[in-house]
Amino acid sequence: MLKSKFQHKGILSKRLLELEVFTFLEAIQFVKNLPYGRTIDRANPNLVLQELKGTCSTKHGLLKKVALEQGLSNVKLYLCMFKMNGSNTPMLTQVLEKHQVPYIPEAHCVLQIDNDYIDVTNATSNYENFKDDILKLIEIQPEQIGSFKVDYHQTYLKEWLKESNSEYTFEAFWEIREECIAALSE
Repeated sequence: MLKSKFQHKGILSKRLLELEVFTFLEAIQFVKNLPYGRTIDRANPNLVLQELKGTCSTKHGLLKKVALEQGLSNVKLYLCMFKMNGSNTPMLTQVLEKHQVPYIPEAHCVLQIDNDYIDVTNATSNYENFKDDILKLIEIQPEQIGSFKVDYHQTYLKEWLKESNSEYTFEAFWEIREECIAALSE
């Protein structure tokens, strides 16, 4: 079914057809190759096809919505908490070392298709690079990539900071996390 031509149903599928993307497999590759960057509304995955960029949340949320339009029930959207560190995200090594933080528990979205997990965050993203660093994995819906994801992430971090007896306040740690996200966007 992933190689089947898109049916002319749904605004996202129609937009992909306009962009000469004809199957779900082609959509995965197309979205994966779009630049990483926040859209003007981080909770609206449809903007990926207008702004031609996206984050893990918007890109994966978009593909889940396309799967729903096309009736692909084997595509699931997951939110995972993982240890974002210099090994699985080398661009962050300098920021993490500067703050003497070995890793940051990061909220990240991925897709599960049948029994395989995929990451379309950017052209070089690969689920295999961080699968051993996953702390928690929950299935979500595209509507949950905005405030739900942020609230879930912040609640998780607050608990983690308390349990690990960190010297950082939540606010200070969130700033380090934002510095990491900015480094990823460069």
